[in-house]
Amino acid sequence: MPAEIRKTQLFVENTLIEGGKAAATPLKMIAAIAVIRNPWAGQGFVEDLKPGILDCAPGLGELLTEMVIDTAGGGDKVEGYGKSGIVGVNGEVEHVSGLIHTLRFGNHFREAVGAKSYLSFCNTRGPANAPLLIPLMDKNDAGRRSHYLTIQTSVADAPGPDEIVIALGASIGGRPHHRIGDRYQDLKDLGHDVDNPAAV
Repeated sequence: MPAEIRKTQLFVENTLIEGGKAAATPLKMIAAIAVIRNPWAGQGFVEDLKPGILDCAPGLGELLTEMVIDTAGGGDKVEGYGKSGIVGVNGEVEHVSGLIHTLRFGNHFREAVGAKSYLSFCNTRGPANAPLLIPLMDKNDAGRRSHYLTIQTSVADAPGPDEIVIALGASIGGRPHHRIGDRYQDLKDLGHDVDNPAAV
């Protein structure tokens, strides 16, 4: 069965002033959120999560991607992206992980925005109104620090004990006055190779 969706929610934040200084280009952050019934609720410990993942994840990925792209005005507008989820207190973190950590969920978003980077993520367990944190990174350059962002929001009545909150996040732009450089300069200064940043 496809995901049983109780409701969806769209979050849009526009930052016009940061640090007391007007942004030359406002930062827009978007989150598309779905509240679903946990497909494994009431089943006890489920050994094989794959059937539930295959039932629910593709449709959720398609729905949430469409919500983000419609709000952004096109996949080409999206610069930063990420995903997140919260499972209700009767569920396992593995349940929400199963739904967001599958290419059948994330590839809808990745393809729609033409991305090369992996989707940064957060997966937690909590009660209704638990903080929903969606970490973002540049869709093509994991070392571009200007796009290390986090969307912070919540759903007042979700997740219920037997529910899961699933979300995709996007940014149009990076932090308005980013001035900490990118990781490549650190690697250069330290004499480390980009492909072996820890020099091990």
